[in-house]
Amino acid sequence: MENMIGQFWNRNRIVLKSFWIGFLILILLIPTFLISGLITERQSREQAAVTEISSRWAGAQTITGPVIGIPYISTVTDNSGGAESQKRWAYFLPGKLDISARIVPEKRYRGIYQVIVYTTVLQVRCHYDSLHLQELDLPAGKMLWSEAAVFFNLSDVQGLQEEISLRLDTRNGGADLDLVPAKFSTDQFKNALSAVLPDWLPAAAAGPLEFSTTVRMKGTGNLSFAPTGRETKVEVSSSWPDPSFSGSNLPDLRTVKDSGFVADWRVLALNRNFPQQWKGNTFDLEPAAFGVSLIVPVDTYQQTTRCVKYAILIILLTFTAFFLIECVYQRPIHSLQYLLVGFALCLFYTLLLSLSEYVGFNSAYAMAAAGTIGLITWYVGSMLRSGKMSSFICFFLAVQYGFVFILIQLQDYALLMGSIGLFITLAAVMYFSRKIKWSAA
Repeated sequence: MENMIGQFWNRNRIVLKSFWIGFLILILLIPTFLISGLITERQSREQAAVTEISSRWAGAQTITGPVIGIPYISTVTDNSGGAESQKRWAYFLPGKLDISARIVPEKRYRGIYQVIVYTTVLQVRCHYDSLHLQELDLPAGKMLWSEAAVFFNLSDVQGLQEEISLRLDTRNGGADLDLVPAKFSTDQFKNALSAVLPDWLPAAAAGPLEFSTTVRMKGTGNLSFAPTGRETKVEVSSSWPDPSFSGSNLPDLRTVKDSGFVADWRVLALNRNFPQQWKGNTFDLEPAAFGVSLIVPVDTYQQTTRCVKYAILIILLTFTAFFLIECVYQRPIHSLQYLLVGFALCLFYTLLLSLSEYVGFNSAYAMAAAGTIGLITWYVGSMLRSGKMSSFICFFLAVQYGFVFILIQLQDYALLMGSIGLFITLAAVMYFSRKIKWSAA
């Protein structure tokens, strides 16, 4: 029986060793998955730091308004067939809305994590040619003009750095309106800043009205604007060199340089999904918002995650090289030695993750790759007692890590370059193994 087993092993040693190496590769996927979980955990801690700083500074800001709201009495039929009077609101959006914003970015740190916050000064001006009451079929006798208000909404009023005074100009005169929080709470604007409109507004409703104000406030990450005007124009400028334009509309004109950016939007009422004036209903205005985010262009966690996805490729190719060395040069390599090399390859990603939090991704990649290649090269030289083999493994690993680094940098062409690289690698393996007499081995 022992002779039969021995003969079977000798005849099928290459096949059995191949399956065993494949099993070792599957085992090494376990620490790879654990490293992926560690990256996710570090990302969560980074997000917690962003949330903590935002809660003390101010969150992402979305500007909505100014919008005029006028309550009216509506008569409805109740379940018993009787008439019931209810107070409802009608809302009127401006014909033109012009906003100019200058963003001043600032970096804040929580431990090792960096958060981009900003201060900004907004110049807001909106123009009503008329309130167009007739379009909503609102009887004059049911309008509650004494409770008419103007609403101006910010996502996070904690970011306000000074009080806001809204200037109203009409043909009948002007007035300064102090916006305060929670003065009115409607279904449309539950927590918006608001002010009571002057009692002479009914006489001016048929003529032009213009609001203007200056807002100084803080925020984190993103600044957006709801297109409440029939024509909304927004100009944003900043010294931050890495903007990400987001929301329902991209800027019509933008200039991005190392010294900062300038972006201009022009959005029409036709580009959004809510009307110019309405009554009784509520509309969600924020999905139509557009703006800009101040981002850190190189996210080390995303890049490290992409690197980990190539771990199986690095391990497979390295083990393939060792297996070919065994077959060609008759240098037996023990399974434990395969595992130790595999653990060193996995440890590369832990080094990359930890170092990138302090020195940046590129420097961390170079340091982790140099350390891993040096360790494996030294080990192979001691194991095989061959400077030629250790030099080959050093070159082979350097090519692999260099190729993966290039793939990480070429985001748009990663699939193309990766496919070409794998094809060339397979061709090389087939070339160097073409003369091996597998049955003899």
